[in-house]
Amino acid sequence: MASKKGRNPQELKNFSLGESKTNYPETYDPGVLEAFDNKNPGKIAWTTFVCTEFTSLCPKTAQPDFAKVFINYIADRKMVESKSLKLYLFSFRNHGDFHEDCIQKICDDLVKLMKPKFIEVIGEFTPRGGIAIFPYASASNSEKEFKELLSSRRREYAPGKYTLPLNRLY
Repeated sequence: MASKKGRNPQELKNFSLGESKTNYPETYDPGVLEAFDNKNPGKIAWTTFVCTEFTSLCPKTAQPDFAKVFINYIADRKMVESKSLKLYLFSFRNHGDFHEDCIQKICDDLVKLMKPKFIEVIGEFTPRGGIAIFPYASASNSEKEFKELLSSRRREYAPGKYTLPLNRLY
């Protein structure tokens, strides 16, 4: 049964959230990611994060690449803390990697951190040279329900299917 109380200060003492000075990583750093206990691990609830200002660098030209990144997941025992996720995504700013590699790396790092029931990460990169790239990465735990969800989402994926127009955000 879910607690009617909020989180106690002891649960929050190790988070960087609320520090007076935020240290922004200068290079890719999965070490900034923080997780907290899911108070409802037996429930099926989707969480979606939308990063509208993701930036990385082309590994060949060092030109900046811009994207919207969508992270959809169903937590198990752990959830990602949002400020740490923001700092983590910011850490790609000076990271030179292809679009597909960035999105796969984000998915893999979040799986390692949270071990979610299901997760998908979608990048909608701004066109450069007339080509837009929309990489998709996903993972699930070994439970049949989530393996089936993984299979169906991968099979049915198409650009825009699991994201939303930005006018829904503002």
